Amino acid sequence: MISPVLQYISPEEYLASERVAESKHEYFKGSVVALAGASLAHNRITANIIREVGIMLKGTPCEIFGSDMRVSVSSEQSFTYPDATIVCGNPELLDDTFDTVKNPAVIFEVVSPSTESNDRGRKFFFYMQIPSFSEYFLVSSTSLYIQAGRKQEDGSWKFEELMDLNSDLYINSIRKSLPLHQVYANVTF
Repeated sequence: MISPVLQYISPEEYLASERVAESKHEYFKGSVVALAGASLAHNRITANIIREVGIMLKGTPCEIFGSDMRVSVSSEQSFTYPDATIVCGNPELLDDTFDTVKNPAVIFEVVSPSTESNDRGRKFFFYMQIPSFSEYFLVSSTSLYIQAGRKQEDGSWKFEELMDLNSDLYINSIRKSLPLHQVYANVTF
């Protein structure tokens, strides 16, 4: 069997194409990956996170963005669409198109069996290259499970698992707790 030949495209070519595309694509060092649609549970969880965290952020210097805000990992020449991103302080934007942020503090990825290995692997490695990035939350869309990763003072990462609907996800960057029952409101497995 012959392997397909993949043509490298530059970050500039990707952005020009992506900004007029009808669907979303992520970019990893010259390769473009189409994003698949999301399940009802995925969409409910994402909406719950954005709504609840958005309320917490009123009157603070932080704000939350949904999956239409692209994240640039310039050191890795990559662009991703996290499900939710918290930026504290002024958003550092890639250019004057205002659709790509460079300084996320917190990233939420709602994972499914088809996206989990990429979100835990390559994407997390790339996100780690962003100086402002300090918390990473992987939220399962198929079971009650959140893996919370936090950058430590020495640069290492510490992870904890949350599996109790009555527990809270503490977000250090904003000094607020997000109850899991709010994350998973109206979600059935």
